[in-house]
Amino acid sequence: MDAIEQLARALDTAVPPGAWHQAIFSYCERGGDASFWAEPVNAISNGAFYVAALLALVTWARGEHGRRVADLLLIALVFVIGTGSFLFHTLANRWSAIADTAPIGLFMLVYFGYALKRFFRFGWVWTLIGIALFAGAIWQTAGLRCNGGACLNGSVAYLPALAALVGTGLFLLVRGHAAWRYVLGGAAVFAASLTFRTLDRSLCPSTYLEGYGPLGTHFLWHVLNATLLYLLLRAAVLYGGESFAAGKRLRRAE
Repeated sequence: MDAIEQLARALDTAVPPGAWHQAIFSYCERGGDASFWAEPVNAISNGAFYVAALLALVTWARGEHGRRVADLLLIALVFVIGTGSFLFHTLANRWSAIADTAPIGLFMLVYFGYALKRFFRFGWVWTLIGIALFAGAIWQTAGLRCNGGACLNGSVAYLPALAALVGTGLFLLVRGHAAWRYVLGGAAVFAASLTFRTLDRSLCPSTYLEGYGPLGTHFLWHVLNATLLYLLLRAAVLYGGESFAAGKRLRRAE
């Protein structure tokens, strides 16, 4: 643990001084404590992202459905998501908050584009238009304010992603593409994940543990999101090279 803290603090020192190091107290477990290990459960639960990425990497390495570079890049992004989230839940400052959210946003855009190109078989023009519209929806919802703060404890920014998962899963289901199970299953997991993220502060008093303090529910956001990302990676690795017709044949054979 000391080596991990030293590495994280070395990264923190490399960031120019000033507003980038402004402390951010966002979650129940941390409260107002600025120390490195003030969120041990939130921090350590990011290991679930590494597990998800490693499991997907094993499936990719087997090569039974091809070894597409695009799939490997998606897997690498999940490793980055786990790292960025760990940095934020330990350093808890402005730059680490960006390290946390930027990879998540990038994954959402890249995977949506992947789905349009590989699952829907759109051309590049329509894929790029779809990504642009999706990015605009995320931007608009992220800017919504309720009582002077972000709506739903900031979870409102992820509603376009939930809508995209549901829409994509239903479209694949109707068209007979075998990836629909993973995408719709991921949508159900993400709905639960968003709920726990939203309720983190509201449930803070009721999650108080004797001898520890308030725990909150944000760690479940990490565990469930890791599950979601594994399902999406598995859909990409197994079915990213399949057409609708091939997907339908695979579904009948299962």
